[in-house]
Amino acid sequence: MPDSTLDPAIAQQLKRDEHGLVAAIARRHDTGEVLMLAWMDDEALARTLRTGRATYWSRSRQAYWVKGETSGHVQHVKAVRLDCDGDALLLDVEQVGAACHTGAPTCFFTELPLGA
Repeated sequence: MPDSTLDPAIAQQLKRDEHGLVAAIARRHDTGEVLMLAWMDDEALARTLRTGRATYWSRSRQAYWVKGETSGHVQHVKAVRLDCDGDALLLDVEQVGAACHTGAPTCFFTELPLGA
C-alpha cells in the first residue's frame, strides 16, 4: 500500500488491524439498509473523502477498487462516520444498481436460523 494522502488529524483517530485496514460498512443513505462490508486503508479513505466515490482496498487482489468502476454499480458517498472506537467506518451512500457482486441489492441476503 502506498503512502497516504489522508489528513493526519483523521488518520490519528483510526485503529487499524494488523494489515492497516479498517472495516467499512456501506448503507443506503435514504433507507438505512445495510448494503455491504469492505475494507479501507488510509489511502482508500482519503480517496473516498476527496472524490465522493467509495474506494476500497481489496484484500484478495491487493489493490484499490472504486465501487462500480467496472460494473457501473457505483456508490456516491453522502457521509462518512467513524465509530466510537475508531475501528469501523460507516458510509452513507447513494447506491446505483446492485451493491453485491452477486447482483443482489445487498450482500446480506442469507438469513441464518436462530435457536437451531
